[in-house]
Amino acid sequence: MKLACQENLVPGESLHEKLENLARYGYEGIEFWGKGLLEQGVDEPLAVLRGHSVKPAAVCAGFRGSLLSADRAERDQAVADIRLLLEAAARLGAAGLIVVPVFGPPKLNDLSPWKTAVELELELLATLWAPLAEYANRLGTLLLLEPLHRFETHLFNRLEQGAAFLERVNTPGTTLMADFWHMQIEEADIAAALRKHRHLIAHIHVADSNRREPGQGHMDFRSGLQVLRETDYTGWISLEVSGFIEQDRAAALTAAARHLREAMA
Repeated sequence: MKLACQENLVPGESLHEKLENLARYGYEGIEFWGKGLLEQGVDEPLAVLRGHSVKPAAVCAGFRGSLLSADRAERDQAVADIRLLLEAAARLGAAGLIVVPVFGPPKLNDLSPWKTAVELELELLATLWAPLAEYANRLGTLLLLEPLHRFETHLFNRLEQGAAFLERVNTPGTTLMADFWHMQIEEADIAAALRKHRHLIAHIHVADSNRREPGQGHMDFRSGLQVLRETDYTGWISLEVSGFIEQDRAAALTAAARHLREAMA
């Protein structure tokens, strides 16, 4: 297992400074925000990353539009951007592109008794997702489906829901991304859910129970990370937090890495 951190959390005026700091803090990877890659491209990041010990972990969202919008133009925009970001992930050598299909409530109308809004969403998403997954597979990267808790999305809240959708699509090039913070709200047992769906999990996000840095809440990282270790997970454990308890960002990130490594052991 390798530790990574999202780029926006790391002190530094340039990507080079961020990479140097991450190496000092005890991280091996950096997770890029897709929006920046869409705007600036990957040539400069590739040049900075070349030969550095810190490697690209994943690309997190950043696409415009919405895959499940009622507006065709918004759906087309999302598909086009996701294809570009998959290309960026492949060029960087990252694990893949993290995608949340929809935020909030359904954007499609409920057409009951024929079909509910969710049934329509799942059919539409399967139609759009399969060719994107096939494209990811051709590029040698992954389309990573991320379930979120019920207050951020209505569609995929638990790993089992994401797994059922991936079985329905049944296309190489797509897997699950598991987020400990969302899971502590939705899963009855984080470790059990990870063990059951481990064969589909290719990326991990972590934050403590208060969505601060690991070690500043009451999240049980040890049991979940033990499952990953026992099942030979060799992918990334990436820090995604909404803020820090510590005012000193360097000290906070260093302590978080130490806390996670102790939990891994």
